[in-house]
Amino acid sequence: MDTRGGDSSQQDTDRGTAVEFVYRPTVADFEEALRARARRSPAGRVQVIMAPLVAVIAVVVFSALRDETPAVWIITLVLSVAVTSWGTVRGLRTMARRMFSVVEPYGRCRMVADDHGAVSTAERASFTVEWTVFREYLETPALFVLLGGDRAAGVAVLPKRGAQNPADVDRLRAILDRNLQRL
Repeated sequence: MDTRGGDSSQQDTDRGTAVEFVYRPTVADFEEALRARARRSPAGRVQVIMAPLVAVIAVVVFSALRDETPAVWIITLVLSVAVTSWGTVRGLRTMARRMFSVVEPYGRCRMVADDHGAVSTAERASFTVEWTVFREYLETPALFVLLGGDRAAGVAVLPKRGAQNPADVDRLRAILDRNLQRL
């Protein structure tokens, strides 16, 4: 795979195995990716459940130590779980906005993927990634979300709207299935 960017016909001579996506990332892409990660990956579920779980434990411990009535326990428990859950959702949105702010300056992206990895070329940067950087991926109705492996903790977002034709979505799914574990 050539990493120099340029015209797709020049960059990728093996069209039978490579697939090309062209898109402009959005905040909504990152929000959807983080929500999907929170639902479907063990690390994401731990991240989402940790704050409400700590709140429940704290309420139970402090209420037991202070010998509070059951009504105070219940009200405090409900309020603390509601507030920490809201904070977790806000935290995911904030994280999505921060992730987007990193890629926004690069502008429109062009990604070419084959069985070796992916080359992404944007208006102001380009990079090459081998599939070994990622451990697994998940799919949402609008995205492919690649999750970091042992050597990289990260999330890569590939919007399906960037496919040059509908068959490219299936071709990318096949490439990802051969190289990564699907969640």
